[in-house]
Amino acid sequence: MTEFWLISAPGEKTCQQTWDKMLAATTRPNVLSTNHKFSIPDLKVGTLDVLVGLSDELAKLDSFVEGVVKKVAQYMADVLEDSRDKVQENLLANGVDLVTYITRFQWDMAKYPIKQSLKNISEIISKQVTQIDNDLKTRALAYNNLKGNLQNLERKNAGSLLTRSLADIVKKDDFVLDSEYLITLLVVVPKTSYPEWQKTYETLAEMVVPRSSNLLFEDNDSGLLSVTLFRKAIDDFKHKARENKFTVRDFQYNEEEMKADKEEMTRLSTDKKKQFGPLVRWLKVNFSEAFIAWIHIKALRVFVESVLRYGLPVNFQAMLLQPNKKNMKKLREVLNDLYKHLDSSAAAIIDSAMDIPGLNLSQQEYYPYVYYKIDCNLLDFKP
Repeated sequence: MTEFWLISAPGEKTCQQTWDKMLAATTRPNVLSTNHKFSIPDLKVGTLDVLVGLSDELAKLDSFVEGVVKKVAQYMADVLEDSRDKVQENLLANGVDLVTYITRFQWDMAKYPIKQSLKNISEIISKQVTQIDNDLKTRALAYNNLKGNLQNLERKNAGSLLTRSLADIVKKDDFVLDSEYLITLLVVVPKTSYPEWQKTYETLAEMVVPRSSNLLFEDNDSGLLSVTLFRKAIDDFKHKARENKFTVRDFQYNEEEMKADKEEMTRLSTDKKKQFGPLVRWLKVNFSEAFIAWIHIKALRVFVESVLRYGLPVNFQAMLLQPNKKNMKKLREVLNDLYKHLDSSAAAIIDSAMDIPGLNLSQQEYYPYVYYKIDCNLLDFKP
């Protein structure tokens, strides 16, 4: 399970007591969740008005940053292409896997100084993640263009003989070149029609050079054959060939153009390899930055919401629960029993919702205790 529930409840006589009570309720007699204390430092509270406004701003910032974290993770998967199974090992926060980072969360005093106001800290995070988002767009655009151009060229060099580039198939010797009267055409003939071609090609137009057809290349279905004829017979030959289901490729032998195509492909391939390493490094570093910022926002939200709900002086215990998948419903019930005295209206809503099948409370998940979900499954696919 990569889902965590970050909750808080007011300190009883001590915060340790709050923790012990929750631990007992969720692990005895059955283990419903794996639990960790979630340490939030003494942040500056500010005024109630500021906290109310900040509560809404942080909700928006939370979903924005989560979106950026997912974008960076997904783009990492796209860039790694065939090595997608390596994605997870590249998605680290501060050098450790995400579960370890969350369960051992420590506030980063250097990045987000707690002497600053809550609003300032949220603005620092917002600026930092907006910068990552903008940089990602720029880098992804450049790399995707390069990759797209290379794929187009690769596509040209693969596929059926009717459409693929012929530059790496034909040689100079296959053509009559620099003749005022003669020209060599290239024709795609289905393998099943080889006998038909041999029988008829010399008579498809009046001025075909006898015995001038050679097989240059074959794929699974067809062959590429050359044939030499007088220039003035080109149109007639093409027309008759089409009637016989032979396809004349529109191709002129041009060494310079073919060389330029090959060089372009080599250049793009080299550029892609050159950019790959630095891009993956950038994604790793900025995934870590964005993810760390995201968990700090969760901590800010728990702090703000706990002060708004439980009042001053600041006295609450933040706790991180990793639910056992089979017991999620039971865990929710146990927590509601444990904390329903905190907010009787929330408890009433939940009790009535449990009696109405199909009623979905998740649009605005509200419980008697402070609750935020953290889902570490950030990719659209399972590696």
